[in-house]
Amino acid sequence: MNLSKVFSAELIGIEARLIEVETDLGVGLHELNIVGLADKALSEAKDRVGAAIKNSGLKPPNRENRKITVNLAPADLKKAGSHYDLAIAVGYLLATGQIARFETNDKLFIGELALDGTLRSTAGALNFALFARKFRFKQIFLPKENASEAALIRGIEIIPVENLGVLLNHLDGAVVIPAQAQTEFRPELKYPLDISEIKGQESAKRALAVAAAGGHNLLMSGPPGSGKSMLAGAINSILPPLTLIESIEASKIWSAANLLSGKYVTQRPFRAPHHTASGAAIIGGGQNPQPGEISLAHRGVLFLDELPEFKRDVLESLRQPLESGSVAISRAKGTIFFPSKFMLVAAMNPCPCGFLGDDERECRCSASEIWRYQKKLSGPLLDRIDIQINVPRLKLDSLLQPPSDSGGLREQVAAARLKQRERFKKNCLPIFTNAEMSSRVCEKIIRLDKEAVSFLKSVFDQSLLGARGYFRLLKTALTIADLEEAETVGENHIAEAFHLRLRES
Repeated sequence: MNLSKVFSAELIGIEARLIEVETDLGVGLHELNIVGLADKALSEAKDRVGAAIKNSGLKPPNRENRKITVNLAPADLKKAGSHYDLAIAVGYLLATGQIARFETNDKLFIGELALDGTLRSTAGALNFALFARKFRFKQIFLPKENASEAALIRGIEIIPVENLGVLLNHLDGAVVIPAQAQTEFRPELKYPLDISEIKGQESAKRALAVAAAGGHNLLMSGPPGSGKSMLAGAINSILPPLTLIESIEASKIWSAANLLSGKYVTQRPFRAPHHTASGAAIIGGGQNPQPGEISLAHRGVLFLDELPEFKRDVLESLRQPLESGSVAISRAKGTIFFPSKFMLVAAMNPCPCGFLGDDERECRCSASEIWRYQKKLSGPLLDRIDIQINVPRLKLDSLLQPPSDSGGLREQVAAARLKQRERFKKNCLPIFTNAEMSSRVCEKIIRLDKEAVSFLKSVFDQSLLGARGYFRLLKTALTIADLEEAETVGENHIAEAFHLRLRES
């Protein structure tokens, strides 16, 4: 038989799609063609595969006086990357009868071959393992370096392959490769900066706790040196550890971007791009769309320091992901969706010189300069930021105080998050935090007492809130109630949420 078919997969965004690798031996002079919309890296696979087969002690394609056609189906889907090498090699060896026939319908082959037959690490191993489990493949063969990452997924046998020769012995039944042991999920609990290291700024720490407890967006404004960046850097220390589901969600994105290095995401992502970053770097995109910073921050924190210094079009492009929790990258051949449920933490100076409203130093900016600087942040963007606070200059007395204990704050946030999870689970909602609630869910879940309703009416009568602001205020108030273990949202919770939302000019 001169025909074989094995299976591989193509990564489109962060989702895999099945690819059939068909190999046919025909009559004619030697020629090896790879068809099916292959890119440059894939077209060069014939040279890598040929050398790897020769150096593994078998007969390579260039010694076959026959026409060899490798078809990657479906033919109308563009294929990119070098991870098809292993499937092409196995398919060729099956077609030429150099290895015994075996059941190929339940096996997936992923990996790039070095010229000596060694398998190199590949991007998207965890994504491919999830795909294999979903479509009921029994085994997935991939590079040994990626096996630990893929073994985080239950219900699929991960076969770590070191080189082509070892794999061929395994397929022939000569020497069986032991399946990779299941990777145990262990979140990392050590942080580069703990909130206990930050002295003073108790009101800012309270705002951070509310933001962390409900996953709310936060904007800090204050003079240079007041501790805004340190506060942002310490927020991970009070966020609860990643759950297995959250880690898999984040790891899928990091694996597709080839950032995992053989391990899963163990801490909530904290991404802090520079203000010169392009729109594609922040939002995602490219010729073969890749996840941007907002997706790499999924289930974690996106920190934008010096917020007004970012390009206005980049900031405006954040509006839709902040609202929907995903970003759509549209191209002529279709649209790819990347998840982006992140907590936005931003910091800015109140004016170009940074000292507007400072008690110690006088602002040197003119009114027009201040207006132009603050105008860089549009109303619709600010409307999506639930908590907006001023971070004043620290006094010497605060700096001389001993460090505070962050344990109590961390426990409060963890308890509030647990309460939210139980509430959403009871209502069969696939969300984790209050900030993810839709307006319909808010109306269903949030219970207000009479005083809270009266306070909300007075706020609306003064035209201080729009419809979006109203629901965001309710979500923040519910988080404050969760921190205080209250069953209903009271006037004091609404008042604090309203105070946190209105940053003083």
